[in-house]
Amino acid sequence: MSNITLGRTGITVDRNGFGALPVQRIPKADAVKLLRKAYDGGITFFDTARAYTDSEEKVGAALSDIRSHIYIATKTAAETANDFWKDLETSLTLLKTDYIDIYQFHNPSFCPRPDDGSGLYEAAQKAKEQGKIRFISITNHRLAVAREAIACDLYDTLQFPFCYLSGEPELNLVQGCQEHNMGFIAMKALSGGLITSSAAAYAFIAQYPEVLPIWGIQREHELDEFLSYVKNPPAMTQKIRDLIAKDREQLCGSFCRGCGYCMPCPAGIEINNCARMSLLLRRSPSASHLSPEGQEKMMKIKECIHCGQCSGKCPYGLDTPELLERNLKDYEEILAGKEMTATNF
Repeated sequence: MSNITLGRTGITVDRNGFGALPVQRIPKADAVKLLRKAYDGGITFFDTARAYTDSEEKVGAALSDIRSHIYIATKTAAETANDFWKDLETSLTLLKTDYIDIYQFHNPSFCPRPDDGSGLYEAAQKAKEQGKIRFISITNHRLAVAREAIACDLYDTLQFPFCYLSGEPELNLVQGCQEHNMGFIAMKALSGGLITSSAAAYAFIAQYPEVLPIWGIQREHELDEFLSYVKNPPAMTQKIRDLIAKDREQLCGSFCRGCGYCMPCPAGIEINNCARMSLLLRRSPSASHLSPEGQEKMMKIKECIHCGQCSGKCPYGLDTPELLERNLKDYEEILAGKEMTATNF
């Protein structure tokens, strides 16, 4: 068994966090069964958010009776103190608890601080004084905001994308959190489905004893895979090193991470999937990608009005319209049978 402690919080859990964003996509009964099985298998850290539709409700339904044995992290995207309190009370009600272990500002465009005029950090401090939250934390996709969150020493944990496709800037964030005794929670540990070997993803992150990955889990077979790592964590073998090196050669650089912060698109394009479709088809193909509905979504790219909103909102600074056009070209070649057909799936 491999445990991790999240910095100064003292929270110690298995190196398998449950990312509860995907459970909003499945029926409540299935979600409750999945979450409970995760707990029974040794997972005790569950991450959700007010923005994940009914995810909090499902977590509450599944785990409220063993609340003292688990740790819950959730998030607020509030931009005002008033909305902060509304989100917090809603989360407490849905999660069926009177406190939240780690309460996170959800990908704010700035780093909330005392006296910044937003009132957000002051609200979090008051909620902590009232015992409604234990630790004040932040999630982000922007390096500048993440760096400021570490440097200011106001936050107990940082949640940021981190996987074996990450570069030096992300590695520096991990080191910075360690130096400031701040927990690091790794989202996108499978890079939104582009990393197809969970064992390789796990073995890479295990090299950083201060990092807790949260795996987005929707299906029972996915959960079973991660539960097997509780007792038998994958080791970094030469085979895994070779796989990582190959993936980094193919994927590192200007690719869409699928975070969705460029959305919504004025032209109705599903950017967070369409801008990485050629990679999805090659690495984790699904028949739905080439279905009539999938084709209709991709053809929406032709209606791009080149307003630039997506590029302006991309936390990775991607030229999103160019990326969309490139993916559409690849997609049309695939449809024409130049590389693969739906029967390959």
